Amino acid sequence: MGLATYEDWKHCITKLCGIPLTPDYIEKRITELSDANNDHTKRFIDVWGEPHLNRTVGWFKQAKQEIES
Repeated sequence: MGLATYEDWKHCITKLCGIPLTPDYIEKRITELSDANNDHTKRFIDVWGEPHLNRTVGWFKQAKQEIES
């Protein structure tokens, strides 16, 4: 699954996975993925790599800005 863009990622989260991007969910994920000691974050890095982690955090921040506007 190629998640190269924000739109790809958003489609995957909201349409394929059926997860609504609510403010609470977004904030929880940003906090969790920004914590290098979090077990889920460590697993994410093991599977997807640190560059993709950084992109994903950026996409969550972009989603946060989208719903705040």
